[in-house]
Amino acid sequence: MGPVLTQLPANLPVPLDDGACDHLPGLALPNITLMATDGAEVNLRQIPGWVVLYCYPMTGRPDTALPDGWDLIPGARGCTPQACAYADHHAQLNALGAQVFGLSQQSTAYQQEAANRLHLPFALLSDASAYFTDALRLPTFEVAGQRLNKRLTMILRDGVIATCFYPVFPPDQDALHVMAWLKNSHGVAHG
Repeated sequence: MGPVLTQLPANLPVPLDDGACDHLPGLALPNITLMATDGAEVNLRQIPGWVVLYCYPMTGRPDTALPDGWDLIPGARGCTPQACAYADHHAQLNALGAQVFGLSQQSTAYQQEAANRLHLPFALLSDASAYFTDALRLPTFEVAGQRLNKRLTMILRDGVIATCFYPVFPPDQDALHVMAWLKNSHGVAHG
């Protein structure tokens, strides 16, 4: 059996802020439609109100080994715990007026396996073409011949990036940080 994907190993390397997301706050999202795991076509620029978009490298599968050295890449490990934390706090995020989406460069079919296995109450978006990633100049890295997104979370308001969390570590605490920002920093309870 593969690694325990829902738990973070001890002593993971902590990613450092290399400034790769400093340009994001205040940017309008590109007018790009992405396929979602629920079969919808989603254009994040056109969604009114608050949206939490967490970008992640890739979800592992229980029957497939992670790429060699995955745990040694700062910020790589933790996609499944991050998704599970967003699932656990989904109702609270909705109560704060925020929709949640995850985004990676995996295909919709690949993402659907994770969405179904993890019982995610929100859609994952596929940026397999990397058009969205490239349009916003989101940070990426390469491993095993694949270009993957670095882990970051954007809070959007009416199609504009209000703030960005980068790097995200530990990933299983990301949803809590987002909720705190939504509650305390900008009082979104009024909608």
